[in-house]
Amino acid sequence: MKTKQHTLRIILLFAFFLAQTSSILAQTNTGKLMLKGTIADSASRNKLAFITIKLNNDKGETIRAGVTKEDGSFAFSSLAPATYHIVIVAIGYQPKIFSLDLQKDSDLGTVVLKQQSNSLKEVSVTATKPIIKQKADRIIYDLSADPESKSSSVLAMMHKIPYITLDGQDNILLKGNSSFKVLINGKPSASVESNLNAILKSMPASTIERIEVITIPPSKYDGEGLAGIINIITVKKVSNGYTGTLNANESFPVGGPGAGGSFTAKSGKFVISAFAGASIVNNPQTSFTNSRETFDAAPTSLLQTGERRANNKTAYFGTEMSYEIDSLHLISGQINLNGSRATDYMSQASQLNGSPVVTQAYDLLNNNKGTSYGGDAAINYQIGFKAVKNRLLTFSYQYSGNRNNRNGDVAITNPVNFNTPNYTQNDKQNFNEHTLQADFVTPIKHINIEAGVKGILRTSNSNFGYNSFNSTTGQFDLNTALSNQYTNKQNVFSTYNFYQINLKSWNINAGVRVEETVIRADFISTATTADQDYFNVLPSISVGKNLSDQTALNFGFSQRIRRPGINRLNPYINRSNPNFEVTGNPNLRPVLLNDIQAGYSSNKKLSLNIGLDYSFMNNLDLQVADFDPATQITRTTYENTGKSSSAGSNLSVSYPVSKVYNVSLNGNVMYLWLQGISDGVVVHNNMLMYSFSFSNGFRFDKGWAVNADLNIVSRNPTGLQGYSNGFFGTAFSANKELIKNKLGFAVRVNNPFTGYRNNVARTFGPDFNQLYNSRDYYRSFGISLNYKFGGLNDGVNKSRRSIENNDVAN
Repeated sequence: MKTKQHTLRIILLFAFFLAQTSSILAQTNTGKLMLKGTIADSASRNKLAFITIKLNNDKGETIRAGVTKEDGSFAFSSLAPATYHIVIVAIGYQPKIFSLDLQKDSDLGTVVLKQQSNSLKEVSVTATKPIIKQKADRIIYDLSADPESKSSSVLAMMHKIPYITLDGQDNILLKGNSSFKVLINGKPSASVESNLNAILKSMPASTIERIEVITIPPSKYDGEGLAGIINIITVKKVSNGYTGTLNANESFPVGGPGAGGSFTAKSGKFVISAFAGASIVNNPQTSFTNSRETFDAAPTSLLQTGERRANNKTAYFGTEMSYEIDSLHLISGQINLNGSRATDYMSQASQLNGSPVVTQAYDLLNNNKGTSYGGDAAINYQIGFKAVKNRLLTFSYQYSGNRNNRNGDVAITNPVNFNTPNYTQNDKQNFNEHTLQADFVTPIKHINIEAGVKGILRTSNSNFGYNSFNSTTGQFDLNTALSNQYTNKQNVFSTYNFYQINLKSWNINAGVRVEETVIRADFISTATTADQDYFNVLPSISVGKNLSDQTALNFGFSQRIRRPGINRLNPYINRSNPNFEVTGNPNLRPVLLNDIQAGYSSNKKLSLNIGLDYSFMNNLDLQVADFDPATQITRTTYENTGKSSSAGSNLSVSYPVSKVYNVSLNGNVMYLWLQGISDGVVVHNNMLMYSFSFSNGFRFDKGWAVNADLNIVSRNPTGLQGYSNGFFGTAFSANKELIKNKLGFAVRVNNPFTGYRNNVARTFGPDFNQLYNSRDYYRSFGISLNYKFGGLNDGVNKSRRSIENNDVAN
């Protein structure tokens, strides 16, 4: 970037020299008047250097011309009294033309330029301040430009972002897929990912600048994440001094109080940026039913009814720091911490019927408690080169750790033909990761070349115990047959080469990544092991073409991999419900996805973004449910049993109906072909999936803004043999600036016309059907207060390259 700026400066100075020479030769009317001013960006107020300024006469002839200095200032001396037409032109900004009758020395003060909605490398999809921008390999959603962000959490804003939907349990899906990676400020955080939904639900959207959806990740990223990468940008811009935001919010009857904020400060060559927050989420008591019908030689029907409530407390903190030793050496680092405490209470009555009598019955009380604590820290050392300013060598190290504990107490009463005593379950899960990485970047004319090597040393383990109540001793005794200790060591070694070519109207990204994975799983309780070793070559390419009529085309192909994480590998068996068991599979192998994409965008009054996508994969790891008639237990686990393909389209439309009213539509449509084997039988689970978010935005005088949203989501697969029901929802919000650009107040109501929603999940197999129906709170109210302090302009100096571990799926 510095090389390009240097070249641009030379060109502009040369043009200035020619213009000044021409004006001296052509000038016939001299004087002694002075005209000066300063040019700045209208949004950031940054001073703009090397901006061309022309003084034209009434005939349109250029009398004088010049460019601004590095501080954005300009000055013309020895001007004759006359009327001048001032023309200010800058790449990426709208031209500014105005007239001035110069009769005395004049100071124009600060003249601001508005950014143009399209540039050589990006196409904006919104007109004024672009909310959506498209690059060859990603979509960028500017949360700071969306007034609804002032009253919502990050999770609540996700449905407005292209390619992203939320299912009935507020789980994020990217292109209909739950396999993706999340980065915070371009960097991974294993501790954040382990508690993603809770953190995003507690994180105020007002503290986020933008969210990037990287649908064709370049080869510099790890190959993990079948659907792509979601990058959440929180870093604020500053110069010497400080700036920050504060948010306080409350929602009810679902939800609770929360607070969050961000802070950035710079002093000389040292910069620090931080974001933090905490929340309490209450889910009041609701009811549920769980039923199962079997079709074997002795058919049965199971009916479970009950009630449950939950509470979750979450807190998080993240910070980035940098110190510029000199112009060629930079040290930067990050620290992320988070923790949560969750409690869940459930009461349940269960009855199993044969034909035609009751064969089994019991009542159950289940208390679950869980804690999660995680953290990661990284340091990067960047070296520049005098000969080529954009040539960089970076060395990075990162440590990540996470601790999860879950405990469940199950009490059985009123048993009929059910001899299982009361029991407790506890699972201690630990995760540790060390990463070493080296990256090299260098430009060669129009090509930017990147290369790197990386090693990840990862260890995760689980120690779970099942303890049965001993009526003789009055104690809970460990049942070794139902307990296990498990350790998984996973080492990933990779190298990549990436090329970025920027031409006049073309932007091409191409590269290849090579990854070697070595896994060893130790089952300590049974003294057995499982070894895996696999090698992958993962190419990616994306091409963007900007057309002359403010439209653009892009194409791409990538291969992505999904390695099973500890949540899928963990052999811990969750027996919270005795008739339904859930466990992991330590023998899972990775999945490889091939993805082809094409897109079109237009930045006219009607802003339009259309994407097409086709993907396919084999050996897919899917949730598989099997019913055992001997024990009357349905067990759900993961198996490499499936193959799938999908074809779909993404649509984003925005239209300014008037100065105060804007409408937008974000939609996804995809048809999924999914098949696998369950209990020796081939199962098909094909379906059409879609989601649409229709938003109406009103911006009035005196700082008022109102939004009305309609969200429609179809059913979604929950594994090889299941799917959840669809739903539609409404949301209304209003916010008011109490102090301009400082203090704001917002209120929000979700689904005011519907108090509850039936959340339905169906599971089917060759010899059974299951139906789970939970009656959940749907109507909710929220209020928030947002405060911004400081007012600064530069950014945190960060290493151009740092560790980004994106290679594990849970």
